Amino acid sequence: MRPLLASLPLLALLGGCSYLPTWDSLPSVTGEKVLGLVTPYRVEVVQGNVLTKEMVARVKPGMPKAQVRDLLGSPLLTDVFHESRWDYVFTIRRQGTAPQQRLVVALFDGDRLKELTVPDDLPAENDFVAAINTFKPPKREPKLELTDAERAALPLPKKSAEAAPTAAAEGPAPGRSYPPLDAKTGAGT
Repeated sequence: MRPLLASLPLLALLGGCSYLPTWDSLPSVTGEKVLGLVTPYRVEVVQGNVLTKEMVARVKPGMPKAQVRDLLGSPLLTDVFHESRWDYVFTIRRQGTAPQQRLVVALFDGDRLKELTVPDDLPAENDFVAAINTFKPPKREPKLELTDAERAALPLPKKSAEAAPTAAAEGPAPGRSYPPLDAKTGAGT
């Protein structure tokens, strides 16, 4: 009978675990808190070439491979069996932003660019920076100055009749003498 009574708290404890979320149900991409307490660190993964509308607009059909490489960078994927195709793949996963993936394909006829396949969602440079920016500006700018009404509401400083004299007004301590500050009035000149 004692082993059965001793196992009841253990069974109750294990029964409570059924209310915890499973590992599969934990948020993995959104950066939400795990168990409501801790936000897990997500490694920032950036792969490939960042291509924008401005960069792709400079590339024209008929350009040699070397010039395309100068404008767009080295392709992420090149295939020995398909030397006429370059794949510019870009993926980014940052905590706090949606993952992004894009593919730009350059097809060549010999050494000259035949066609550049560009996705419709290719961003402009400013749009791309805004999409990956995770900096959140403050909701309210800090107040740096008082208004005239606030200044008028401040209490006036109390002026005491017994103003303490400052050290500069008193002069040097008795019995001390200091050399002149001007070098020309010193001895030997």
